[in-house]
Formats: sequence, structure tokens, C-alpha cells
Amino acid sequence: MAFTEDLSPWLSMKFDREWIEENVRWKDFGNGVRLGRLAKQDSTSLVLYDVESEVEVEAFMPHMHPGGEVYLVIEGEVYDDEGVYPCGSIVWMDAGTTHNPKTRGKTLILVLWPDGVKVA
Repeated sequence: MAFTEDLSPWLSMKFDREWIEENVRWKDFGNGVRLGRLAKQDSTSLVLYDVESEVEVEAFMPHMHPGGEVYLVIEGEVYDDEGVYPCGSIVWMDAGTTHNPKTRGKTLILVLWPDGVKVA
């Protein structure tokens, strides 16, 4: 079960894409999805996902987060079986939750994984 909150009414979503491109080391999966690892401490990771607007394949396969997941939609839109999360949404997923998110439009997502990711 996901807890979501739309922060867009009071949160100004401004970011500097040029700075991001210059300072984030990206892993390009070759399917329109890039992952930028921002920080890692023990089993916890903070990452950026950058997804092209016209990805032909499912950007994210079904997966589970042993320690849960929290993400902020910075640009674009994320959706899954639980709902639709537009720009400004923060999503909290309980430990052990399995999901298969998809995106609409050019999407940038800031993600916190307390205990990583496992394929479902």
C-alpha cells in the first residue's frame, strides 16, 4: 500500500537540469532510462531516475523494496496499480511492497531506498 501526498500546491519544483547533467554520474540502461546514484550509506541509497518521454519498453520491471521506498516526482508523472503521481507528489511505500511503476512525459524522480531493490 502506498501513501501519497501532492506537494505541488505549496512546493515550487525548480531545479537546474544543466547542473544535474554536469554533476551526476549516470548509468544509461539504453532503453530511455538513466540512474544517477547520489549517495549510499550502508544499505541505503539516494538516486535520481531520468526517464525519456517516449520509452517504448516498460521502464521499470516489477520489483520490491525490502526496506520500503520514498520518492518525489520532480518532473513528469509516475503511475502504477495504486494511483497516479504527478509532478510534486511524494510517495511512501511500506517495506516489502511490490510495484511496477511507469512514467508519462519526460520524468525525473528522486528516490530513497532504505534497503535497496529486489526483482519481484
